[in-house]
Amino acid sequence: MTTAVHTAAQPPPYPPPLVGEGREGARSAALATLAQRLGERVSVASAVRSQHANTTTWVANQPPDAVAFPSTAEEVQAIVRICATHGLPVIPFGVGTSLEGQVNAPFGGVSIDFRDMNRVLAVHPEDLDCVVEPGVTRKQLNAFLRDYGVFFSLDPGADASIGGMAATRASGTNAVRYGTMKDNVLALKAVLASGEMITTSRRARKSAAGYDLTRLLVGSEGTLAVITEITLKLHGIPEAIAGGVCPFPSVQAACEAAIATIQSGIPVARIELLDALQVKAVNAYSKLTLPERPMLCVEFHGSPASVEEQSGRFGEIAADLGGGPFEWATKAEDRTRLWQARHDAYWAALGLRPGAKAIASDVCVPISHLAECVIATQADVAASRLVAPIVGHVGDGNFHLSILVDMDDADELRRTEALLERLVERALAMEGTCTGEHGVGQGKMKYLKAEYGDAALSAMRSIKSALDPQNIMNPGKIVTLG
Repeated sequence: MTTAVHTAAQPPPYPPPLVGEGREGARSAALATLAQRLGERVSVASAVRSQHANTTTWVANQPPDAVAFPSTAEEVQAIVRICATHGLPVIPFGVGTSLEGQVNAPFGGVSIDFRDMNRVLAVHPEDLDCVVEPGVTRKQLNAFLRDYGVFFSLDPGADASIGGMAATRASGTNAVRYGTMKDNVLALKAVLASGEMITTSRRARKSAAGYDLTRLLVGSEGTLAVITEITLKLHGIPEAIAGGVCPFPSVQAACEAAIATIQSGIPVARIELLDALQVKAVNAYSKLTLPERPMLCVEFHGSPASVEEQSGRFGEIAADLGGGPFEWATKAEDRTRLWQARHDAYWAALGLRPGAKAIASDVCVPISHLAECVIATQADVAASRLVAPIVGHVGDGNFHLSILVDMDDADELRRTEALLERLVERALAMEGTCTGEHGVGQGKMKYLKAEYGDAALSAMRSIKSALDPQNIMNPGKIVTLG
């Protein structure tokens, strides 16, 4: 039996190479030049190429022509220049945890894997910042920073690379207090399509000098430049941390508790929603015994006195909405186990329907619309006769579906796609966005017109054309040219 694969809307055919050697000749010439420069650090093996295309969602796997493994920014520049000479696409690759086809190569080209550019270049604890290469992962970075008494706050769950997190404007469980990548990237170094290196800002905490190129590149998914160095904002490790779980009688009550917590000004560090089905999956996967009801996982950072006060105020809000009893994790190892279970929600969901594929999608709405949107989505899932547990970073109005799909069932695929269409329509009708943190890639390109309108999309295309006139920088993502 042949497995059905979702095909994202494809952009117009890629423009021909700039040299007069034909498509295959251009590819061969580029790969030969790369091999001369990098030797065995260029691979054309089929398995390696497939591993560097999309594997975490239902968008078809579209491998590059080759994978390059640079070890310096100068080598990245050389790779881009070679590809530019021969009109070959360039696709940056971190660790491949993106969810919307960002690492696919719909027109072939060269995947630049930053595996070997994984050094922490500088730490300035007195300024609360550090400088890293793009291949550094968030767990690696925080292990390195621990002895300095500081930490990098973003926690998207997966041990993503910092370069990938910057490129996709990642978020995560701590975003409600510490912000997303756009708030925590101070400066970048990046290689443009011409092979030129640019620096987008300095280490100063604020600047009014010129266009904000840092924010332009954060979230651009490799379509404008290839990031080679990131300066990050850091935070002091909290003196005290308290966290735990609180069940609620309904999703409505849990969402209302999250909304009331934020609106009351309680500086909660994390506040995560799991619906009853997701709790059931987490219990089975992570060997927990949580009550199988809608649940908030919360965490507070600060001094012992402030953490106690925040916890108490949250408890009062939860009790007023029928929540409880609390199960507080006071030991670090208990908190780690709890949050690891939350981060494993995707894998846990797969256990609800063995053999199915989990199609993950997210939207984000203003927090005042959160309960309405989640409840309407649950009803839609039920009416669609699908299995889709819900988790959410509900402190900022962001939630996720993991739809468990039999990829061999054409009718089920149609129902899944229709559900996702309605999910985005619902979020946009509530003044939300088609994606809070997964990004656009290939999978959500079709929603940008409804979200932004023609004029804004035209402006995006103008920026893309100006910085990448050959359309070689991760083409076929976010916006199309031509």
